[in-house]
Amino acid sequence: MELNRRTVIAGAAAAGIAASTLGTGTAQAASGGRKPVKELFGTLADGSKVYRWSLENGGTRLKVLSWGGVVQSLELPDRHGKYANVSLGFDNIADYVAKTPYFGALIGRYGNRIAKGQFTLDGKSYQLSVNDGVNSLHGGTQGFDKHIWDVEGFTSGSDVGLHLYYTSVDGEMGYPGTLKVKVTYTLNKHGDWRIDYEATTDKATVVNLTSHVYWNLAGEGSGTIENHQLTIPAARYTPTDSGLIPTGELAKVSATPFDFRKTKPIGRDIRAAHVQQVQAKGYDHNWVLDKGITAKPEHAATLHDPHSGRTLKIATDQPGLQFYSGNFLDGTLTGTGGHTYRQGDALCLETQHFPDSPNHANFPSTVLRPGQTYRTSTIHTFDC
Repeated sequence: MELNRRTVIAGAAAAGIAASTLGTGTAQAASGGRKPVKELFGTLADGSKVYRWSLENGGTRLKVLSWGGVVQSLELPDRHGKYANVSLGFDNIADYVAKTPYFGALIGRYGNRIAKGQFTLDGKSYQLSVNDGVNSLHGGTQGFDKHIWDVEGFTSGSDVGLHLYYTSVDGEMGYPGTLKVKVTYTLNKHGDWRIDYEATTDKATVVNLTSHVYWNLAGEGSGTIENHQLTIPAARYTPTDSGLIPTGELAKVSATPFDFRKTKPIGRDIRAAHVQQVQAKGYDHNWVLDKGITAKPEHAATLHDPHSGRTLKIATDQPGLQFYSGNFLDGTLTGTGGHTYRQGDALCLETQHFPDSPNHANFPSTVLRPGQTYRTSTIHTFDC
């Protein structure tokens, strides 16, 4: 008989199984989670120290770096209670600094791409850092993922988590305004992982924050995600040009490989030779969620691995979801488990506003002005 994840964890707690076996025990189940643990992870070339914070609650084990707010690992049980790290990452800080394709990172100021690194706001033109051909990607050459964040651990009732802080000065990577950012990672008693983003500015600017975890629910380094089953409740997506910049069209997914409204294996249509897939070498597109912008997080995607039984459900208040099928993993990176990562060995599901929104009047606005507070939330629910 297959047991769901919460039944496995609850049963372990009732039986008094040690935390080292199932990540929980009677005391943890009662108190709601362990106090965050901080340890030295590595030292940068300039002598700055990078710390790793470990969180555990409801059967989920999360390790986060002060470097870029990176999720270094996220461990979950399968249908039999066996744990695996389901996120790609490295075991040392040097690789995060020199090699990472945004493994597990907090992304800002602007998640995804801005065409030619240019936009105009209130009649003034801005030139951003360009780091993806002629375009700006994920905030530029020194985006939020390449800075040390201030981190504070907390417990609150049955929740355990981290507050992460970073201040981006006026003109950093070409963006106007000093942006003060607070991101909160929370694990609740059920093991759900919530991200709450907040930001304020002293000048009009554009903001689009997201998380760039690479998921493989069978376990990092275990091979392809093409057998994972995916659902995205979106009738439209934003096609791109050859530089992966949206054309401005909100195209229908019907009768295309981009239709994930009914659950299907990722590999079913990934080689369908649709022009959009050829350009991106797979899926690397923004889906226009049917729900639009909502007051609270609502369903945006469900990912399931039939082999392990693990399921991830994502809810967000954002209007878009970027599904990236790991097209540019090329076997040159070795992860935490000692395995090389190859094309299609993981995928990203990034909750967001649309790419290049500052240059498309028909896209939802990403402008933030003084006196306003940017707020958005994403919830990851796990099961098995």
